[in-house]
Amino acid sequence: MNAYVFPGQGAQFSGMGLDLYENSKIAKELFDKANDILGFEITKIMFEGTADELKQTKVTQPAIFLHSVILSKVLGESFKPDMVAGHSLGEFSALVANGTLNFEDALQLVSKRAMAMQKACELKPSTMAAVLGLDDNVVEEGCEATEGIVVAANYNCPGQLVISGEVEAINKACEWMKEKGARRALVLPVGGAFHSPLMEPAREELAAAIEATTFNTPNCAVYQNVTTTAVTDPSEIKKNLIAQLTAPVKWTQSVQNMINDGATLFTEVGPGKVLSGLVKKIDRSAETAIAAFKE
Repeated sequence: MNAYVFPGQGAQFSGMGLDLYENSKIAKELFDKANDILGFEITKIMFEGTADELKQTKVTQPAIFLHSVILSKVLGESFKPDMVAGHSLGEFSALVANGTLNFEDALQLVSKRAMAMQKACELKPSTMAAVLGLDDNVVEEGCEATEGIVVAANYNCPGQLVISGEVEAINKACEWMKEKGARRALVLPVGGAFHSPLMEPAREELAAAIEATTFNTPNCAVYQNVTTTAVTDPSEIKKNLIAQLTAPVKWTQSVQNMINDGATLFTEVGPGKVLSGLVKKIDRSAETAIAAFKE
């Protein structure tokens, strides 16, 4: 079975999507439509912008979404997912890929999500840190043992877990992890504590927008970050998508469940190849591919 996976924040690069825009009529139409929907020329920043310009939250999230979704659209007949999943933001791309959301609605939700997260980040100094070389349960124990808000946020692959929370609590937790033998406990250059209780204001804001959006019955299951299992019921997909902002991204468990349910090939659609690397670390025998547009 063909599993298609879609990357999240951090996969952006300058020049992303330009080849699609220049070589595909469908891609050009969708990129132009995106500029109209967003009310600014995101294509100019994607194609010519600096790393700093691309790092602005209002740009990053829609840019990665657009690259992933438009690439999936130009793949044409060869794009036939039996199951889909996306890492954090990538879940929105996955929901367009399996027909749950249409392009326009999903882009508007992604844009609102980015703005809501940015606002939540400005309310309190917060950050995230990558912890390498410890078992998940040890990292969870460290979060519980640390004063302040700090939680496990991204279960990326065995031995790689990202924690999220208040700046001071993250720094203390990193020291605790190092004492317990972590190979690294490294604060990440992000603007806030994504997938933590500190995103509650953003969750509330996005919930209203998601509730007001039409979700269709998908043509294949999505393995959502929150539940890690196959979901096809639109109301359940909605509920999980709302919960996602304050809940951890259980990527390891999602990939394991996709393999258990028959996934034989994981194709990454979008900028970069981070997810393909994570899939290999989760199961060395899994076959991976990177989607590419051929004229």
